[in-house]
Amino acid sequence: MKYKQDWDRVQDRLTALWKGTLKGRPCISVVAPAGRKVEAPVRPEGLESFWTDPDWNVRRTRHQIETTWWGGESIPSCLLMCGWLQCLGGEPLYAEQTIWFKHLGMDFKRPPDFRMDTGNPSFRRHEAAYVALATAAGWDDFLVGQPCVLPANDLLSMLMSTEDFLVALCDEPDWMQKAIVQGAQVQAAIRQHLADRIRSLHRFWYGCAGWMPFWAPEPFMATQSDVSCMLSPDMYEQFVVPELEVYSKVAPWMWYHLDGGDARQHVPRLLSLPYLRVLQYTPAPCEPPNGPGHLAFYRQVQKAGKIVHIHLPPENVEPLVRELDPNLLMLHTWCRTVAEGEALLESADRWVCARG
Repeated sequence: MKYKQDWDRVQDRLTALWKGTLKGRPCISVVAPAGRKVEAPVRPEGLESFWTDPDWNVRRTRHQIETTWWGGESIPSCLLMCGWLQCLGGEPLYAEQTIWFKHLGMDFKRPPDFRMDTGNPSFRRHEAAYVALATAAGWDDFLVGQPCVLPANDLLSMLMSTEDFLVALCDEPDWMQKAIVQGAQVQAAIRQHLADRIRSLHRFWYGCAGWMPFWAPEPFMATQSDVSCMLSPDMYEQFVVPELEVYSKVAPWMWYHLDGGDARQHVPRLLSLPYLRVLQYTPAPCEPPNGPGHLAFYRQVQKAGKIVHIHLPPENVEPLVRELDPNLLMLHTWCRTVAEGEALLESADRWVCARG
């Protein structure tokens, strides 16, 4: 890999993590500024171009990757957030930090009718940017992986407004369940379509790359349900689990993003899913950051045989390395300099040896 000279070693360690046969310290992704002087690309005018222009996305991705030191088990990769444009016919609203959507009214007197529309302008804009990025990545210069496509449950809550979505779950449960499952089938078909577009271009067409990059030696599906923090376990079972079942038929394994303590009520059900392989946790702003304050929760996940994927500040790495099973642990952190990153990795080896 052009931007990861020790990729063969990293691939072997990530494969061992996946199989539960890792030796030594846990997998730790460490990034830091590389210290190279690379001229930054000129940002285009307009928010739509900022999010969707293929040439701009290629140039800013190259700049990001070339100016980053990728230490430990880090994966040179990028986040193409305009995958949110795959939005079941919704109309995107571009903002400086994210992409929102105009609210849609739903006709509950008619069956839901979501479908993949390859002629939709939003579909075409994202597809063009995605294929351009995969082309720029070449066969294996850096990781592009599966597109950043929202799951149907979260997407519908954004399209309808969260309040209207929650009310509809209570007032129109049959319609909403069908809509979420149908939306999930559409989103899965879009992912498959895009994977087919880049499969001959890019070796890592299925990897989960982006804000929490993860790699495994076989295909897996990455998903979430941020809106589930407002759902009871019974409602989660009724409206979210059927969507997870749709995705489990697309790929044999699942990487799941759990957002905040209010969603932890669903952890027992998640841990019971045979296809769940990785649970990634992001604490709510009112919670302690990932680290020793959540050790009991991490142990619960590992006891179920699932990999814990954690983004955490560097000062919180040591207690997790010392206390958790390295065979089921993926840590993702950052340092101010390359020297600090190298020192952290060397220390991690000593912390594991000290465990005996």
